[in-house]
Amino acid sequence: MGQQGNPAMNAQPETDPELLRADRDGVAWLTLNRPAARNSLSLGLMAALEAELAHIAEDSGVQVVVLAGAGPAFCAGHDLREMRARPERAAYAEVFEACSRLMLRIVRLPKPVIARVHGIATAAGCQLVATCDLAVAAETARFATPGVNIGLFCSTPMVALTRAIGRKAAMEMLLTGELIDAARAREIGLVNRVVPDAALDAAVMALAGQIASKSPLTLAIGKEAFYRQAECDLEAAYRYAAETMTRNMLARDAEEGIDAFLGKRTPVWTGT
Repeated sequence: MGQQGNPAMNAQPETDPELLRADRDGVAWLTLNRPAARNSLSLGLMAALEAELAHIAEDSGVQVVVLAGAGPAFCAGHDLREMRARPERAAYAEVFEACSRLMLRIVRLPKPVIARVHGIATAAGCQLVATCDLAVAAETARFATPGVNIGLFCSTPMVALTRAIGRKAAMEMLLTGELIDAARAREIGLVNRVVPDAALDAAVMALAGQIASKSPLTLAIGKEAFYRQAECDLEAAYRYAAETMTRNMLARDAEEGIDAFLGKRTPVWTGT
């Protein structure tokens, strides 16, 4: 998908929907569409994104999700103007609870989610990148958890960040609030791949297409297992993984995949 065909590159007026969706070849592109606000996560945008992910969870035509941003940035975090317009405990709690639900929705979605990152990904925007299963970044992308600079420690972004990268690197980002470049983000494991800006769409589509060619049942089993075992101690992780593989072996797609491999042919997935 070239840049002209990618809704992530086509900034829309703020009167348009805050979230755009475009499907192609089993891949759903979800584009944060508040370009004038650097795609900051308003309550409306978070609700729209969570609802769309819920629909996608039940959509058998979608194997992979790409999360992108319209305009000059991926996502600049929460909408601070919206938050300061309602300076009440209940209002602040509503924002962070909505954010937590959204992040959990991404992790629990039975389909891989790839962040397509350009421009900046800061605060809750960096949290989005850390939460997605995979991330591909343009060379000019920048990342930060800068809350400390305005007296607001990035505690909710910290949850995703510390599960995606090492503790020392996470603490440095959280305590300094400094921007890091895409190369450093890859070095610490925040993103998987860094590509020239002009090649970003092609790289994301190539990765998404590669994953979409796999059995959707296997992807769902594997994603759930990945996150569940990560929260277990070693012995419990092996018990859970062994049970998961046993259950997976009984699936028709596993039988088909093994038989296709042995027969040197391309498997035909049924999702069962």
